[in-house]
Amino acid sequence: MSAARPPSSVDVAIIGAGAAGIAAARALAGAPLEVVVLEARNRIGGRAHTIDMNGTGLDMGCGWLHSADENVLAGMAEAQGFTVDRTPPPWESQAFNHEMSSAEQAEFRTAFAAFEARLAEAADRGEEGPASTLFEPDDRWNPRMDAISGALNGARFAEVSISDYDAYRDTGVNWRVAEGYGRMIAALGAGLPVVSDCPVACIDRTGPVLKLLTAKGTVEARAVIVTVPTDLIARESLRFDPPLPALVEAAAGVPLGLASKLHMTVEGADDFPKDSQLWGRSDTAETGGYHLRPFGRPMIEGWFGGDIARALEAEGEAAFFAFASDELVHLLGSNMRRRLAPVAASMWGAEPWSMGAYSHALPGHADDRTRLREAVENRLFFAGEATAEAFYGTAHGAWMEGERAARQALSALGLDPGRGRGDDEA
Repeated sequence: MSAARPPSSVDVAIIGAGAAGIAAARALAGAPLEVVVLEARNRIGGRAHTIDMNGTGLDMGCGWLHSADENVLAGMAEAQGFTVDRTPPPWESQAFNHEMSSAEQAEFRTAFAAFEARLAEAADRGEEGPASTLFEPDDRWNPRMDAISGALNGARFAEVSISDYDAYRDTGVNWRVAEGYGRMIAALGAGLPVVSDCPVACIDRTGPVLKLLTAKGTVEARAVIVTVPTDLIARESLRFDPPLPALVEAAAGVPLGLASKLHMTVEGADDFPKDSQLWGRSDTAETGGYHLRPFGRPMIEGWFGGDIARALEAEGEAAFFAFASDELVHLLGSNMRRRLAPVAASMWGAEPWSMGAYSHALPGHADDRTRLREAVENRLFFAGEATAEAFYGTAHGAWMEGERAARQALSALGLDPGRGRGDDEA
């Protein structure tokens, strides 16, 4: 972290020290500019956040290097001295057959592949609407598909745009950072001019210089890069004066869904195949997915998405453990209740600087990602996972968008967009 208070005047102010904000600051580091990053929290990393448990890193936010074979952060992780674990993800290996037989698992995979094919065909035809309209009526696997959507989108398919879902790019390669994705992002932000505990309430656009009204005084800037989550813009936790109704409308079109994690320890973990997965139920979307022995550790990581995540979060952290215990007892026997112990649950929806996990486009609003990327007056630039049209919902998508916004800011200030420090020079 930098000084306790921000400078009164800078060339570029970056709002938010998550992946996008850190990427933007790094991209500007080699330019002859005074830059400050204003972060509302008392830490950097945003929704990439690792907590420590006896030396083990537990990711409370993003935990997977998705599309890792072309993910810009995968190579950077190893360059920073972190361990990239290439173990196949748990969703490729169901543990036991208590909940679904091998034949049923194959049947579900076939049904989900057919559903995604229908989505792609509809998108190619230019059709738009809720992705759930492509369900086969009364298909027994529709609830399970909605449970998967909770993990992928933080919302049911009824709330997800056909064309936006189809636009996501997934190479199918998924790796992890053993020490923690959040730790890696924080390491990439080390040494940057970040002022923490400094939320921005309003950006005053009335004069020739932008004025940011922060918790630690007013900061004037020639250009501003905004990387806060869409819900903060849509709910006007961050305001603009004069208002920007088109921006607020676009942000509301790509709201944050909710995907929650619960880390638990488990006694006798050797009973379970490492890095495997169980789902609680197949007849409802109100269920959890359970990653058994991540990294081979004596732990279980629970995933809850969409409606069930919001319902449990409303009851508090203990509700996640109670729900998970009941499901795991149902799947694995009554002795599971005494073998489990809670460690930590994420509460991103309740966290005021997030208000959710990651974005999904509402039906009819896929174009709002493009609208969010549009500069205002060639001095206000926007970046984050929500503006990443092919890699939304990911830290590397946010990172790439932060670099894009930095290039825009450099151009607007009359500088060569390639003049900033590249990550190969970091």
